[in-house]
Amino acid sequence: MAQDGSLADRLLGGDKRALARGISLVEDDDPAGWELVRAACPRIDRAAVVGFTGPPGAGKSTLIAALVRHQRALDRTVGVLSIDPSSPFRGGALLGDRIRLSEHFLDPGVFIRSMATRGALGGMAEAALQAALLMDAAGKDDVYLETVGVGQAEVDVIDHADTVVLVLIPGSGDSIQALKAGVMEIPDVIVVNKIDHPLTDTMVREIRGVLSLAPPVPGWRVPIVKTEATRREGVEELAERLAAHRAFVVEEGLLEERRRRNLLNEVLGLATVRLRRALEASLREDPGVQELLDEVVARRLDPATAARRVLEREGVDNA
Repeated sequence: MAQDGSLADRLLGGDKRALARGISLVEDDDPAGWELVRAACPRIDRAAVVGFTGPPGAGKSTLIAALVRHQRALDRTVGVLSIDPSSPFRGGALLGDRIRLSEHFLDPGVFIRSMATRGALGGMAEAALQAALLMDAAGKDDVYLETVGVGQAEVDVIDHADTVVLVLIPGSGDSIQALKAGVMEIPDVIVVNKIDHPLTDTMVREIRGVLSLAPPVPGWRVPIVKTEATRREGVEELAERLAAHRAFVVEEGLLEERRRRNLLNEVLGLATVRLRRALEASLREDPGVQELLDEVVARRLDPATAARRVLEREGVDNA
């Protein structure tokens, strides 16, 4: 326990190795990791947490790298959590090298971490919010969450961020898909990246048309920022828009409401995952359950009835 306390003290003091170790513990669902989160709780809720979502190839990593450079010039410390697809062999982050962020690896004011989805739907790893909370507790002024590009399914980034940025590129079929209402209701800021493309203005008009159909947020009009991340064009404006949205949610009392929603969803998500693991563990060797599954495979029993009987065996009321 003394070792855990030492780790917590080091993390709260901004030690990058302690932060890396803490995130690993949480990602592995190690009890020591949750003890660390518990110890860090009083130091949480200071960082501005921004989620970046969008289709593959939109340039999210390059944009974040440029934004990190801008924020560091303002002497703000930054944490970056990149949610990557899982390796099919070991379950680790498949894109863990984060080449586009490599210029910041040796900066003591920047912490970069890749986290595998491990099959989590929506593009966010189960422990993503906990990792963001640890970055916050370690003293980061800004925490950026980058999701895998899985299109509309990654809408759960909204459950992890104070501000959500949707990054699109002109001339892409994936970007057109992202214009559907299910995704367009998410962002607080929209970025059209790679603006050298001749269809940039057309896409901006399309986005404005879709936004005009969405229910407005009183006091906030979703801005569209045009960027060329590789040349860092438009990055300063993006930083200003993010700061403006942060000020807006604070002044309107929406920040606390968002964070309450985020934490409630995280509690439900973690509880769901743990219940499933416990259920799988208890039923894996149960002969009665295996017989039920055999009945389903033989088409003598439908899946819904089998699920109801499994829950009944576990004493769960599922009427």
